[in-house]
Amino acid sequence: MAKVLEMRAITKQFPRVLANDKVDFDLEQGEIHALVGENGSGKSTLMSILYGLYQKDGGEIIVRGQPVEITEPRQAIDLKIGMVFQHFMLIEPLTVAENIVLGSEIRKGPFLNHKKMVAEVERLSQEYGLQIDPEARIADLSVGLQQRVEILKALYRGAEILVLDEPTAVLTPQEVEDLFQVLRTLKSKGTSIVFITHKIKEVLAVSDRVSVLRRGKKVGTKLTKDTNEQELAEMMVGRVVLLRVEKGPANPGPEVLRLDGVTVKDQFGQVKVNNVSLSVRRGEVLGIAGVEGNGQSELVEAIAGLRKVAGGRIYLGDQDITGWSPLRIRKAGFGFVPEDRHRRGLILDYSVADNLILGIHGSRPFAGTAGIRNQGKIMEHAEELIEKYDVRPPVAAQAVRNLSGGNQQKVVVAREFAQNPDLLICSQPTRGVDVGAIEFIHQQVIAQRDQGAAVLLVSAELDEVLSLSDRVAVMYNGEIVSVMPIEEATEHKLGFLMLGGHPEEYGAGEVSGNAEQN
Repeated sequence: MAKVLEMRAITKQFPRVLANDKVDFDLEQGEIHALVGENGSGKSTLMSILYGLYQKDGGEIIVRGQPVEITEPRQAIDLKIGMVFQHFMLIEPLTVAENIVLGSEIRKGPFLNHKKMVAEVERLSQEYGLQIDPEARIADLSVGLQQRVEILKALYRGAEILVLDEPTAVLTPQEVEDLFQVLRTLKSKGTSIVFITHKIKEVLAVSDRVSVLRRGKKVGTKLTKDTNEQELAEMMVGRVVLLRVEKGPANPGPEVLRLDGVTVKDQFGQVKVNNVSLSVRRGEVLGIAGVEGNGQSELVEAIAGLRKVAGGRIYLGDQDITGWSPLRIRKAGFGFVPEDRHRRGLILDYSVADNLILGIHGSRPFAGTAGIRNQGKIMEHAEELIEKYDVRPPVAAQAVRNLSGGNQQKVVVAREFAQNPDLLICSQPTRGVDVGAIEFIHQQVIAQRDQGAAVLLVSAELDEVLSLSDRVAVMYNGEIVSVMPIEEATEHKLGFLMLGGHPEEYGAGEVSGNAEQN
């Protein structure tokens, strides 16, 4: 096939970091070429150079046989290059349609042609199977639906070379398969796609070729059909990687978290969590499986004190914490890795060091009796966690905004795990994290369990739920439809229940309904 893109010996130097070290990359007409590597390996930097967000320090770019200099995104768009970013670039007060056409508006005279704009977005969404309400406001959409808008935005501009930077990080398994079908359709029409991901199974499922970067250098390129999960993991990390966590049997102790008939409503008064009763014991991982949007987010936010409880009670140990403030709950022995690290987990303009003490910043040894910061202790704490959790680049004073998504997630995980909480809620803990870091985070979750923490895991990744959990609860339409020991859980059974199937129809064992099952 003809090459539509060649990047030769691309070099990019940032202060203290050589992000790309003479990297070669090419893309053929009508192929899906996966670009993989650990966080900080240079994948997004390389594609940001192609899109004109960064300027290369060396090397050349050739598009459709012609050498080009791309110094801004508009030039990339003119070359029919589109990019969908891991972190959304959407204007929340505007509608879906307004965001998609922004910069390329459909007009009728001096005015926006709203009717035609909406019709065009509807046509695109139907054509590519990305159903969405064109007149919904971005601020009211789930993370998954916002991702759809970003993808449609690139398609609207007619990109022939499409770069997707971690596009599945916020999608449900069903949405991922829908996306793959979109990519296959685009490929069949001649679109050339660069697919950046940490998820090796996705590489094997959808790509034609795969290139691996490690610490800024290209390790190699493989035909996807000629490689496998273990080989790619080792190429990415530079060592043998355990793709499934090794753990001993759980040793459950006393109950740490108990939910009694908890009901939660959204901002519009709609019930999102309906009369849920559940418990988590010390020394166990209870996984909640479910398609995103079925009440998991609202449930964990209610436990964390971030959302009001409309009915029922929440107990942490022997304390009724219903209605407590988030800070008071945290001080009672609660740790929380939220699904949206930007909104709930980090202050982006603060340094890595300051983010690593959020929630404990007013306590010793980080603050004295007069509230004066102990900068030495803060930096010492940060450097210890940066090394332990392999945060890259390892610079405690830099703004956390400047880290890749996966390294931002490592900062959140490091802060919450380091406090050794009695109750640890992990909501999508490995979203946007590379295979080496996933292995480490999974090991740390089990270590927390083995140290006696009660762990509530919420994940859209069934592999993650099955690998880490000792019991699994399935959530559908705001209710717990079944709770089962991990020995009874299979991917097929969980998938059946997640889509609204009744346990008795599947032949599942005991059904909890909304009753607590210990």
